[in-house]
Amino acid sequence: MVLEMENVSIRRGDSWILKDINWKVEKGEHWVLLGLNGSGKTFMLNLMNAYTFATKGNVNVLGLQFGQTYLAEKLRRQIGFVSSAIQQKIHQGDNAFEVVLSGAFASIGLYEKPTDEIRQKAISLLEDLGCIEYANREYETLSQGERQRVLIARALMADPKLLILDEPTNGLDFIARERLLEAIEDLAKKPDAPTIIYVTHHVEEVLPVFQKTLLLKEGEVFGSGDTKEMISTRQLTQFFDLPVEVSWHNDRPSLSKVQMAKK
Repeated sequence: MVLEMENVSIRRGDSWILKDINWKVEKGEHWVLLGLNGSGKTFMLNLMNAYTFATKGNVNVLGLQFGQTYLAEKLRRQIGFVSSAIQQKIHQGDNAFEVVLSGAFASIGLYEKPTDEIRQKAISLLEDLGCIEYANREYETLSQGERQRVLIARALMADPKLLILDEPTNGLDFIARERLLEAIEDLAKKPDAPTIIYVTHHVEEVLPVFQKTLLLKEGEVFGSGDTKEMISTRQLTQFFDLPVEVSWHNDRPSLSKVQMAKK
């Protein structure tokens, strides 16, 4: 089991941010976490990374039971996390190669001298993710899509067992988005790929490799299970409280609003 949440709730002041979350992710599964802004996705991610803790309920990530041991540092070394928050912390002046190398040490910035083995691994990841041509360019000069590829390569340097991608296509145009999604799909198909949790509020980003989906609404699990059951016309109409239609093409969904006849 990679992740297990049992009756998990988080309270802040008088409000429950997450309520009675039950979720299990097994090794080798790739999941989509789908929810609108304000649904509680960020708290879920902070919980997985031990940046916050549950008010009640049980959480187990990669075999580490929350509350029984000090696990933050040990846990985070086994999780690759790509988010806009990390992107904002990258040091100005570091080039793409240095950013990827820093992933081997779980640091922001490169403070240790990498071995030849670490350097070769970084080069291989840059090649796999299509970043090698701009390895020597400063990170801040890269496009948003290029930056995201570099951050994914950085996250993979420590051979994580769990890779969390938090809305990685934000700010990308259609072409850049599809290129990044293609790279993610190629990664997920590898036999040694980590379990991937892909966080989004865009249905059209759900790739065929994501066979499982959790729908999060107002801090509660609206539904979880096989992706084609979760991302269906009936389910999403109820989820969005809006008449929508889901169409599938090449195992990718698209969403459209149903126009109601005027009386």
